[in-house]
Amino acid sequence: MSEQAPEEDAHRRELARRRRLAEVFGDVLPEATSDDFPEPAAGAGERWYTENRPPHHDAG
Repeated sequence: MSEQAPEEDAHRRELARRRRLAEVFGDVLPEATSDDFPEPAAGAGERWYTENRPPHHDAG
């Protein structure tokens, strides 16, 4: 059995883990999720909904 560098061993384990996940879930898992990015500015989402509200939702 050959001795491998810890980095190579970790890399092989990560590749095997991704291969197992792909077998189970397919390629639907993203590389990055929203948790990996900073939070949007406060009120940005609410402003978008207000600007894009359909006319039949306007308060009369």
